[in-house]
Amino acid sequence: MKLIFVGAAHEVTGSCHYLNACGKHILVDYGMEQGVNVFENCELPVQEAMIDYVLLTHAHVDHSGMIPLLSARGFRGQILTTRATADLCSIMLRDCAHIQMQEAEWKNRKAKRSAGIDPHQPVYTMEDADAAIKRIVPCDYGQEIELCEGIKIRFTDVGHLLGSASIEVWATEEGSTRKIVFSGDIGNKNQPLIKDPARTKDADFVVMEATYGDRLHAAENPDYVKELAKILKETFDKGGNVVIPSFAVGRTQEILYFIRKIKEEKLVKGHEGFPVYVDSPLAVEATGIFHKNEMSCFDEEALKHVRAGINPISFPGLTLSITSNESKEINFNNTPKVIISASGMCEAGRIRHHLKHNLWRPECTILFVGYQAVGTLGRILIEGIQEVRLFGETIDVRASIRTLAGLSGHADKDGLLEWVEGFEEKPRRVFVVHGEDSVCKAFTECLRMEHGINAYAPYSGTEFNLLTNKLEYEAEPIPIKKKAKTVSDVFVRLMAAGQRLLAVIRKNEGGANKDLAKFADQINSLCDKWDA
Repeated sequence: MKLIFVGAAHEVTGSCHYLNACGKHILVDYGMEQGVNVFENCELPVQEAMIDYVLLTHAHVDHSGMIPLLSARGFRGQILTTRATADLCSIMLRDCAHIQMQEAEWKNRKAKRSAGIDPHQPVYTMEDADAAIKRIVPCDYGQEIELCEGIKIRFTDVGHLLGSASIEVWATEEGSTRKIVFSGDIGNKNQPLIKDPARTKDADFVVMEATYGDRLHAAENPDYVKELAKILKETFDKGGNVVIPSFAVGRTQEILYFIRKIKEEKLVKGHEGFPVYVDSPLAVEATGIFHKNEMSCFDEEALKHVRAGINPISFPGLTLSITSNESKEINFNNTPKVIISASGMCEAGRIRHHLKHNLWRPECTILFVGYQAVGTLGRILIEGIQEVRLFGETIDVRASIRTLAGLSGHADKDGLLEWVEGFEEKPRRVFVVHGEDSVCKAFTECLRMEHGINAYAPYSGTEFNLLTNKLEYEAEPIPIKKKAKTVSDVFVRLMAAGQRLLAVIRKNEGGANKDLAKFADQINSLCDKWDA
């Protein structure tokens, strides 16, 4: 009975753990790596076609995003997860495949301009995503499921996302049973709509996330409804729009929940009937899935509305935009409004069109409600950039740039400690994963020294024998080697040409406006040609 740590080991994304028990090959999550990765991940211990089961904690791409690749490489087993996660994966994995195919098409279009570059292949296709989705087996929370002879599993609501779960696994070999609990991502308490994380009674071994294992949220939850209402009123009084870049699954539905309360309590005086547009086909589909799974996943506050016949994420004045024509029409309506659109970091999608139409307007507000990674358009807007390029145009940033701070789907350090202290007896060992290198180390030390828990933070490739409670192989961290960049003579020539262009621009300072405008148009035309 062996556990091997593959992904999200001293890193935050790409979650994947391999369990070998009762002659079966099992993966817990198979996520996509995102952002900056520091360490190499080991290869899967077996070929994809040999994997019997995938146990999926939730639908977020860093936990589910590589499952279609399994199908592409011969996986024909079952994928077990909660009903809500199954529903969300049916749209999110297809969306991931669409992005992969679009990216490949874009890279191949670029490659046509250069000789000797092989065509780029997508990581997986829509057919691969569809094949994976067909293998999903929806399960109920709290249901004990006999996976095969010797292995039982159970999903427990962990309050991170609609359908998110920790997974209990009982494995029996050689007359001995071991219980392993995989935490998945542990949710923050008192989130809108979904339940707080449920505790698990007992475990021999725990594989536990530590995303925020070194930080605390605010002592008191901010009054998001009051804060959002204030931003809406200030903007509407000026005749502007509030544009909200939002993640399609989870955060969009939370914002709709807040807005429904604002409308119900008439908190935006003078603008009580303000229109709200959700302009993201994925967000629209996800919102429907939230409604479908409300009885099993919503918290008591949200269920009170449901029992009263009220949809807690719908209200008068809400418009769901599906088609591109519906999206375009939003910006030809001069009524002050809320526009919620993806992507959440402004890197792609319809949100970029709404930014183009609203960023230059000083009466408008761009409101960020989620984390913005370094280097993204969302991040540079928050950091105060004065102009941006969108669709070949330079757009002045005159709109107010605001953030709704404090929204988080992850438990902080205290929340993580509360979850692990919920076991009636201390587990034999807690494996700390899904955190940055320094965070994993610090949280592991905290568990050991301050809470008396036998904790260990494995690197990718570490192998552990669950029957003997011993490390069979302790992997060392392997830093990702940066590929050395070779600068061609032609590129050096191009850089020199760019420097000359700057010199010519400076030389023409003070020239006639007509001539300078013509010069600028010629430069922009050239940039548009090569930046397509």
